[in-house]
Amino acid sequence: MDTSIVMSDVLVTIPTYNEIENVGKMLETVMALPDGFDVLVIDDGSPDGTADVVKEMASIYPGRIHLIRRSGKLGLGTAYIAGFKWMLERDYQYFIEMDCDFSHNPEDLTRLYHACKDEGADVAVGSRYITGVNVVNWPMGRVLMSYYASAYVRTVTGMPLRDSTAGFVCYARRVLETIQLDKIEFKGYAFQIEMKFKAFKHGFKIVEVPIVFVNRVLGTSKMNSSIFGEAVFGVIKLRLKSLFNKKDFG
Repeated sequence: MDTSIVMSDVLVTIPTYNEIENVGKMLETVMALPDGFDVLVIDDGSPDGTADVVKEMASIYPGRIHLIRRSGKLGLGTAYIAGFKWMLERDYQYFIEMDCDFSHNPEDLTRLYHACKDEGADVAVGSRYITGVNVVNWPMGRVLMSYYASAYVRTVTGMPLRDSTAGFVCYARRVLETIQLDKIEFKGYAFQIEMKFKAFKHGFKIVEVPIVFVNRVLGTSKMNSSIFGEAVFGVIKLRLKSLFNKKDFG
């Protein structure tokens, strides 16, 4: 375990795979923000040199940028679980998930962070749909798929969230200490739903913070039909398990 002193109370975690076109600029942007965010990059064996850029940036910002290198593409969910555990071994009080491709505006990190730190939320969700449809440069088919997926999740689970599939989220430490991380089942799109659902069932306060989501300009999207399919069927499974396994679901 790293015994170095943690200066920040908030950790931004960014999973990467072949993000060499974005990762350097993203890290520079986050480092320049006034709240003093630390960053953990979890790279799944990118062959394009993404991890090498992160190492170089870590040498420029010692103690603020950290890297976990994994052997291959192990899934978004497992990346964040690794990040949760890394964070919980240290003194961070808040954990923020975000993408590397600038679809999530780094300036919104501050709003998510303060929604938890200062406004009493346990989970703050960067929501694309709380004030309408705030998505830029997505094909209409994907917008509709995402929007109605969240409506479907609301119907099945009872969670009052407009954007349950969002991947731009701040968790307070107490949430991650309560949820049994080793029992998180899903690795892809459904991971985001499962985390929010378990937080909801445990009675944590979840708020939605309006954001504008912009489709990536550089690099390649990781979304595919199998990931979406996991979410469709996974939601039903989550709901059924919550009815019969009260211990894991609050």
